[in-house]
Amino acid sequence: MTFNYKNVYIKEGVTVAGPFEKNGPLKKYFDKTYEDFYFGEKSFEKAEIKLVKDALVLLLRKTGLKKEDIELTIGGDLLNQITASTYGTYSVGDSFIGIYGACSTSVLGMIIASNFIDDKRVKNACLVVSSHNLASEKQFRNPIEYGAPRPSSATFTATGGAACLLTNEKSSIRVDCATLGKIVDYSQNDVNDMGRVMAPAACETLLTHLKETGRSVDDYDLILTGDLGIYGKAILENYMFNVHDVDLSNNYNDCGVMLYDLKEQEEVNAGGSGPVCSALVNFSYIFDQLKKKKLKRVLLIATGALFSPTMVFQKENIKSIAHAISLEAV
Repeated sequence: MTFNYKNVYIKEGVTVAGPFEKNGPLKKYFDKTYEDFYFGEKSFEKAEIKLVKDALVLLLRKTGLKKEDIELTIGGDLLNQITASTYGTYSVGDSFIGIYGACSTSVLGMIIASNFIDDKRVKNACLVVSSHNLASEKQFRNPIEYGAPRPSSATFTATGGAACLLTNEKSSIRVDCATLGKIVDYSQNDVNDMGRVMAPAACETLLTHLKETGRSVDDYDLILTGDLGIYGKAILENYMFNVHDVDLSNNYNDCGVMLYDLKEQEEVNAGGSGPVCSALVNFSYIFDQLKKKKLKRVLLIATGALFSPTMVFQKENIKSIAHAISLEAV
């Protein structure tokens, strides 16, 4: 399902990054960074809440708005009951929508905000997403004290908070259109191979987007998936070319690959993941390139693995989804 927008813009974006992200290739684009995983807090969960609060404070400072000026706040993260979002966004905005789309949360939130604004239900909406490597690892995989080895196919949950303000006021970045994805199941159940899990969802959404808009991949300066990592990225490229005769070699990349230096930062294995992974790339570097008109039209496809450890332990497959949004330089 694809939506076209007439009057939705992105006013500003902010990014707050953790220690590994700070040492990656995009570090100069982040608004704030931290040296460790605690940020002065007593737990990883409270540290992630701080990331959300930091992002919102910086966004309000950048836009010159006050808390009460925000009509709608949308937030999502990986913690149970989206704890970081609910605690971190408290008192910001007139209304709140909490969402869970796993690693696809940032684009899903942008689509929801765009629909509210384009339908003239609100004039502005704030989106904030976060994830924390150590909080996520102990919740989804193994206790961090266990020190379990991770295979090369495993991705590394990014640590950070990111926020953006969408508005009906004209700015340098316009939200052009968006495609909501559907849940897919390709019989994958390896929690240490998220790229293989999510690549089919990215393929489904990209094909749907191109069909419903009548566009080709060449209509975009850049197509970015949300965080397939190096192996999922290769799967998508090969499948699109060999099965659908769509060549992504000239204008495609993946946020999970871009966020880190995969040669120097060996700890991240196949690349980045988590709700904030794509947001750290898109709300910093991509927004910057659109503002400078070095990129004129970008398609962001955020992918998410919709699973819980409970269902994986019960031998169920991991479902996945992807959502796409097209941004244009004004």
